[in-house]
Amino acid sequence: MHCLRQRYGGNLIHSYAGPNMVVINPLSTPSMYSEKVMHMFKGCRREDTAPHIYSVAQSAYRNLLTTRQDQSVVLLGKSGSGKTTNCQHLVQYLVSIAGSTGKIFSAEKWQAVYTILEAFGNSSTAMNTNASRFSHVVSLDFDQAGQVASASIQTMLLEKLRVSRRPEAESTFNIFYYMMAGADSSLRTELHLNHIAENSAFGILPQSKPEDKQRALQQFTKLQAAMKVLGISGEEQKALWLILGAIYHLGAAGATKAGRRQFARHEWAQKAAYLLGCTLEELSSSIFKHQAKGLKRSTSFRGGPDEAGQGESSGSKVTALECLEAMASGLYSELFTLVISLINRALKSSQNSLCSLLIVDTPGFQNPRLAQQQRGATFEELCHNYTQERLQTLFHQRTFVQELERYKEENIELALDDIESSTSLSVAAIDQASTQALVRTLARTDEARGLLWLMEEEAVQPGGSEETMLERLFSYYGSAQGENKGTGLLLRGEKPHLFLLGHSHGTDWVEYNTQGWLSHAKHNPAAQNAATLLQDSQKKNISGLFMGRASGATVLSGSIAGLEGSSQLALRRATSMRKTFTTGMAAVKKKSLCIQVKLQVDALIDMVRRSKVHFVHCLLPKAEAVGGGDLRVTHGESPDSGLMTLDVGLLRAQLRGSKLLDALRIHRQGYPDHMVFSEFRRRFDVLAPHLTKKHGRHYLVTDEKRAVEELLESLELEKSTYHMGLSRVFFRAGTLSRLEEQRDLQTRRNISLFQAACRGYLSRQAFKKRKIQDLAIRCIQKNIKKNRGVKDWPWWKLFTTVRPLIEVQLTEEQIRGKDEEIQQLKQKLEKIEKERNELRLNSDRLESRITELSSELADERNTGESASQLLETETSERLRLEKDMKDLQTKFDSMKKQMESMEMEVMEARLIRASELNGEMEDDDTGGEWRLKYERAIREIEFTKKRLQQEFDDKLEVEQQNKRQLERRISDLQADYEESQRNIQQLKKKTQRLTAELQDTKLHLEGQQSRNHDLEKKQRKFDSELSAAQEEVQREKSLREKLAREKDMLTGETFSLRQQLEDKDLEVCAVNLKVDQLEAELLDLNSQESKDEASLAKVRKQLRDMEAKLKDQEEELDEQAGTIQMLEQAKLRLEMEMERLRQTHSKEIESKDDEVEEIRQSCNKKLKQMEVQLEEEYDEKQKVLKEKRELESKLLSAQDKVRGGDIETEKRLRKDLKRTKALLADAQIMLDHIKNNAPSKREIAQLKNQLEESEFTCAAAVKARKSMEVEIEDLHVQMEDISKTKQALEEQLSRLQREKNDLQSRMEEDQEDLNELMKKHKAAVAQSAQNLAQITDLQAQLEEALKGKQEILEKMQALQSQLEFQEQSMVEKSLVSRQEAKNRELETKLEFEKTQVKRLESLVARLKENLEKLTEERDQRSSSENREKEQNKRLQRQIRDIKEEMGELAKKEAEASRKKHELEMDIESLEAANQSLQADLKLAFKRIGDLQAAIEDEMESDDNEDLINSPPSQRRYCFDRSDEEKEEEEQEEGRATEGSYYSRYRYSSHMKDDDVEDRLYGTTS
Repeated sequence: MHCLRQRYGGNLIHSYAGPNMVVINPLSTPSMYSEKVMHMFKGCRREDTAPHIYSVAQSAYRNLLTTRQDQSVVLLGKSGSGKTTNCQHLVQYLVSIAGSTGKIFSAEKWQAVYTILEAFGNSSTAMNTNASRFSHVVSLDFDQAGQVASASIQTMLLEKLRVSRRPEAESTFNIFYYMMAGADSSLRTELHLNHIAENSAFGILPQSKPEDKQRALQQFTKLQAAMKVLGISGEEQKALWLILGAIYHLGAAGATKAGRRQFARHEWAQKAAYLLGCTLEELSSSIFKHQAKGLKRSTSFRGGPDEAGQGESSGSKVTALECLEAMASGLYSELFTLVISLINRALKSSQNSLCSLLIVDTPGFQNPRLAQQQRGATFEELCHNYTQERLQTLFHQRTFVQELERYKEENIELALDDIESSTSLSVAAIDQASTQALVRTLARTDEARGLLWLMEEEAVQPGGSEETMLERLFSYYGSAQGENKGTGLLLRGEKPHLFLLGHSHGTDWVEYNTQGWLSHAKHNPAAQNAATLLQDSQKKNISGLFMGRASGATVLSGSIAGLEGSSQLALRRATSMRKTFTTGMAAVKKKSLCIQVKLQVDALIDMVRRSKVHFVHCLLPKAEAVGGGDLRVTHGESPDSGLMTLDVGLLRAQLRGSKLLDALRIHRQGYPDHMVFSEFRRRFDVLAPHLTKKHGRHYLVTDEKRAVEELLESLELEKSTYHMGLSRVFFRAGTLSRLEEQRDLQTRRNISLFQAACRGYLSRQAFKKRKIQDLAIRCIQKNIKKNRGVKDWPWWKLFTTVRPLIEVQLTEEQIRGKDEEIQQLKQKLEKIEKERNELRLNSDRLESRITELSSELADERNTGESASQLLETETSERLRLEKDMKDLQTKFDSMKKQMESMEMEVMEARLIRASELNGEMEDDDTGGEWRLKYERAIREIEFTKKRLQQEFDDKLEVEQQNKRQLERRISDLQADYEESQRNIQQLKKKTQRLTAELQDTKLHLEGQQSRNHDLEKKQRKFDSELSAAQEEVQREKSLREKLAREKDMLTGETFSLRQQLEDKDLEVCAVNLKVDQLEAELLDLNSQESKDEASLAKVRKQLRDMEAKLKDQEEELDEQAGTIQMLEQAKLRLEMEMERLRQTHSKEIESKDDEVEEIRQSCNKKLKQMEVQLEEEYDEKQKVLKEKRELESKLLSAQDKVRGGDIETEKRLRKDLKRTKALLADAQIMLDHIKNNAPSKREIAQLKNQLEESEFTCAAAVKARKSMEVEIEDLHVQMEDISKTKQALEEQLSRLQREKNDLQSRMEEDQEDLNELMKKHKAAVAQSAQNLAQITDLQAQLEEALKGKQEILEKMQALQSQLEFQEQSMVEKSLVSRQEAKNRELETKLEFEKTQVKRLESLVARLKENLEKLTEERDQRSSSENREKEQNKRLQRQIRDIKEEMGELAKKEAEASRKKHELEMDIESLEAANQSLQADLKLAFKRIGDLQAAIEDEMESDDNEDLINSPPSQRRYCFDRSDEEKEEEEQEEGRATEGSYYSRYRYSSHMKDDDVEDRLYGTTS
């Protein structure tokens, strides 16, 4: 609620509630629906956009494109909450964003559509100034490319009776006021509207206010422009105006109230007949004639000859005014259907469509009491409320029922709060059908059925009325406690014809007035005659429109309009709706006017249920806005003023009725997103390319669940964010969207790589092409040069002139042949086109015929099925009745036999009695004795009667006293029970609140865990990126060096080429000089005629040679110039590449610097972890030393045991001594041998070892120095981080100090409030003491009254006994009557005392409740004070902890600097220790190996000697012992080697912490 108020105050009317959208009507026109805003939402995901109605349209459109599944948007809410406006915004967004081929569907066209719908289907009501009075579905069909291919509108539940009859203070449809205000003079004259009637039976009168007339005139002009946009011609518009004028004139004509049914004013009726194109007699007969016959037929639609007579009584009750109203409503219904068909004609298209998107808009919840009207709701308002309830039930089923069923199917256990049931109770009270709905019977049964079925039955039953209908309805659905709204959803009203129905889970109680409802269930032939009247009209424009429409099935059973359309999806929608009206019960009941309401809503729900539904909940901000008040919220108001315009109670009731909070809870706590295993693996396999590489591209998955588990593990998702079901994987809210975002990023990356590969391939191909072109250019250049050489040659001139003449004839023949082929192909093409057009026409005709036949076949099949079902039910009913008849016949026969036997017995008894009487008359003497006995028996009987009566009275008094005591005890127990129930309710509320808080904390904890997980992933990702960046930097450095080298080489080559070019230029200059000299010599030779021809030929030869050399040199110069140019281009390209690399490198360095800043926080964590590791290693060292001491003590104890051992141990020790002596001797021999052998080799080996060790130590020292430098830099960075954290902690400390001061001031204020509350509490305690005193006085009075009551009872008993005595003693009746009067007075006094007692008891209970409330307030105040104190203490503890952390950080800083110095000092000692320890290790390993070999040899020799010298038994024992000793020795050797390995491991791990002596000791051990 707070969120909605804040957003509404900031002019943010849209909010997300899980997967649903909440829109609060702003009561103004905000500027958030512009075209610019539309393009902001284009192509975006729902998670990336702000809440807006455009985001709903975008998400539905995106799902339609990705899943290729039909989508639908359903708008829910009260009347006046802005559903139709949001529907218009949805359509405009989809049409403008998706587009259409050739821009057939423009925003202007859809605006024209809604202008026409508002004119013909909207009116002003008490709830809304422009309320929709019909339900409609906008169907947008999309093609493969995602563009709008076609569109259509289907309408239903038109409130057609509003034309003639409506509630008070409400108007008829807007079109009548538009026409009367906006018609020009010619149209007014043609419609006979120059004279307006003073009164009308339909209440259609022009508007009186001038501003309303001006607004209606503007709307009529806008309506005519909209009709032109949609292609509605002038003649068609004229037909519409004629029908509307005829309806107006029918209302002005009126009807007689008594006598013969006819028009009241015939001149107005004549005008109506003229406008409709018929005579007055035809119009009058269509309205008033044959009413009884028609009604008799219509009411006997259940069949049976007996019903005809029963229907006459109901038919005779129809008045002339009702017939006139039926004709007007029928005419307007036909007119509205015609308008819808004209709109669909403008919207249809012949393009192929793939899937569709439906937008459902229905009139909202209607409640007259919300608009401060004191009337009951009408039947039409009940129909609209019923439609909203069905849509709300669909929302409940999709949101709760299907989700929980899916969890149950997939074995997912989810701890959710109890979900309340849907609105099925209120829906069942309206439309529940009986199991015998198909049986033809008129009998009223006790089986429960809804209001619509009861209306139909009561309309047919003789003597049926609204009162009997309500009684039956209450008997089926009324609650046992009539005044409690919580027990049921149906209550009685204050008046007999009123009832209350609880809508929206009992949050919206609507009072309905049932007067005249049965008339809605009766067929009136006048409404049916309206269609025939229009089709038979003499005006061609009217008859042409309605005859053409009558040929096609555009209306379904007179209910649903707009079923036109030739596309596949439109035919599929029409077929599904027809199936709803022709299947089962609907085939029989589809002509019933009441059942048509249910069938229309069934068809709507069935059409929506086939698609994925998106719900939009529209809310009313306040109750005053409902009645169309002038209060509006402007954009300039402050948020506070916006908050004040909200009615919190109304908004809370709407939220509770829509169950949005429960939907949000199940969305947050459950797994709303789910995908099938195969689909999830196929869609998100791109995020794990290593799995694809591992299994191969064509890997066949056998276990989808296992593959999905591997994929999820590779994606590193938290376990709490998903759950594996049996066939699909479920995700928490937001997880799948994050995966989609990652997939989009990866897809973009892959596409960019693919584009790069494609561009590389294309550039290589282009380069090859350029090479070929370069070669071709050079070839052309050479040919041109050759051509220049031979163009003056006469033979070449002859060749060039003759060759084209030769080719002319050949080309002319080829052209002639090609022309003939072209003509033949054109003829073939024309023939094929004709055949294709004929086939297309035939196929279209056959397809339309097939669809018609299929629809007819489906209808026939459905009617056949319904007829067969009806036949089966009738046969079963007949068989049951025959069986019952046989049973009754058998019972009748048996009863008849019993009756005969009883009659025989009676006759026998009579005979016996007569014989006995005859015997008594004979024995007359003995009769006296019998008479005396008889009298005495009678007296005894009377006495026993009196005695029993006395005993009975006594027992009755005792029982009454016991009853009173029990009643008192029961009342006490009931009070205790009610108190316990209240406590239980409070505890339940507390538990619910605690569970909700626990769920919130769980969700918060999961969010924190997921955040930590994401941070760890980012850390790992950053480490990998850092290493990759470092590698890339190294690679870039190497590339730079390479480029620099290539640059140097290229500069060298260019320098050399320039030198060569200069040399060539010099040579060319020299050649030119030579040419000049030769020309001069040639002139000289020409001048000298004395020279001979031989010298001249020689000179010419030299000249040609020089020219050839000159040409060759020019070609070489051109080639060198080309190479120079290419090299310069390569140089420029390399420089540009270097510049680009430098820029990218600088950008990456900046990004890496930013990421390094983020790492510093993780470094603190690593520092702490290192300190913890050091402490653990120190503890491990202490443990090892302790174990060493324990082993030494065990060794000493073992030595003590060995000293006191037996002979066998002595033998074993002797053997060990011998073995060790032999080993020592062997070692001495080996040492002597080594000394005597080659001292030079030993020295060489030592020198080599020293050289290797020195190199190794040098390398180790260098590595250690580098590592120390890195650690020093890290320590510097850590010092800086520590200083930053210190500053942050100081800031936090100051902030906490401020918070502490604020809390102290708040505590002081709370203390003052507590003092005031204590004062109030003391006053309340004093008041309660006074009340207790009053209670004690009242209790005393009560006791006195009880005593008086007891005395009165005793007096009554005494009087009763006196009365009985007087009756026995035959006292006068006057005394008895006097005593009875006294008795009555005493009883009245007793009742008065009882009322006093009850009043006092209620006063006591009220005082107790006040006392309990005061004590609860005191407890709450004390608990709040305790919480404030605890919060203060917690803040103080936080301050103290922060101070301690600051001290610890300072200590750690000093310790880190000290460790730095210590580590620098340890480097040198470690280098020296490393050399000595390696030498010691080598020597120790060598000695250990020699000693082990010698020990094994000695043991074998000793065992052999013992075996030879000992007897067999001892020999066997020795053999066994030797095996055991071997095993023990092997274990000892294993422990020794393990100890050596362990010591080496300990040495390597504690090298930086332990000193040299400990390492030496560990190595030798």
